[in-house]
Amino acid sequence: MPSARYSDLQLDALRELANIGSGNAGTALSALLGRPVDISVPNASALELADAVDAAGAAEEVVWAVVVSVGGELDATALLIIAERDAEAIGALLGVDLASEQGRSALEEIGNILVASYVGALGSMTGFVLDLRPPASARDMLGAVVATVIAARSDGRDIAIMLDSELRIERDAIALSFMLLPTPEGVDELLERIGLGG
Repeated sequence: MPSARYSDLQLDALRELANIGSGNAGTALSALLGRPVDISVPNASALELADAVDAAGAAEEVVWAVVVSVGGELDATALLIIAERDAEAIGALLGVDLASEQGRSALEEIGNILVASYVGALGSMTGFVLDLRPPASARDMLGAVVATVIAARSDGRDIAIMLDSELRIERDAIALSFMLLPTPEGVDELLERIGLGG
């Protein structure tokens, strides 16, 4: 159930930010993988946290997650969720086993590129000066991953900006869910900066 706090126009603006970010991410990932990467963002929504967890998939589904803390002028947590099958496809493309230290590091680097591209687009469009912390990754049930991230940052956050993305790498299609968990004030400030304040 979309949050009533944001209008279709505001969500369109957030989707546009995501599209700009995905173009940057596609370029960066192409360089890393040595092959063309196309990223589309078919859906952008602002959801209550409980609804965002439901939208990302079944709570008991085992997923890989990459978490990046965002600081600077916008306090937020970015969470990239990749279904296990899709994460393994990324590992195969890179020639690494995700169970190994090298595999986990490669997945974190891809997560970092995607988060940096989305967050960088936000910064460029809004004028926010943003600072990304090093990524961390985990493999666990979706519900547990999201609960851990929320519990670690439980300071009144109630909205997740959620982007469903699809990576196309040659014939492979890989689905990702990207969540940005800013403070509620952070979302309002972000919309204000792009001229769509409540």
